Amino acid sequence: MHLGLIGGIGPAATEYYYRGLVRRHAEADQQLELTVAHAQIADLVRNQTTGQAKAQAEIFAALIARLKAAGAEIAAVTSLGGHFCIQELEAISPLPLANLVTAVSEYVDDKKLKRVGLIGTRLVMETGVYGSLPAGRFASPQGDDLQATHDAYVGMALKGEATEAQRELFFRVGRQLVREQGADAVLLAGTDLFLAYDGHEPGFPVIDSADVHIDALFRKSTGLS
Repeated sequence: MHLGLIGGIGPAATEYYYRGLVRRHAEADQQLELTVAHAQIADLVRNQTTGQAKAQAEIFAALIARLKAAGAEIAAVTSLGGHFCIQELEAISPLPLANLVTAVSEYVDDKKLKRVGLIGTRLVMETGVYGSLPAGRFASPQGDDLQATHDAYVGMALKGEATEAQRELFFRVGRQLVREQGADAVLLAGTDLFLAYDGHEPGFPVIDSADVHIDALFRKSTGLS
């Protein structure tokens, strides 16, 4: 199946998806058919901040139309932050969508996790990944750490690299989510968070939402379970 990805939000996450899909297909001796359309991260940040879900969905739908014209049979947004408008997008998308929120929710259920900590944008953390996790099943940073985590994540995504200070913040917050709020694991609820975590041991169990989504896309692409 020909995959169509909306990338650019941010560029580092797009590269992470690409490398992950290439690796999985090569290991399974499967051919990868893939087209990427570039979205502007500035548009996403502006529309998410102002609650313009319909406007962002229309931007994504236009990009998906390009992907369809290039032969894509299914589309995905390579940003958990970009899923703030997923319901609006599903209503107008020219192609079926591989929903990252659904993939994460199914993963949490499959692993029988009672409570997960969240690190990502403020909206993702406050809503339990857009309502996919019921109250009591997720934990978010408290007090000033909530905004600090949001700001650190957005800054990292825009720049495409993590500073040591950002990494230390994410790790400290993650430890608090596990030790003080009883999280079984911490969900990296932002597709750029691999920039801070790859190659480092944070000292607590981590679930990479981007990796979960990449696995789901691989299965849809190949039909393999």
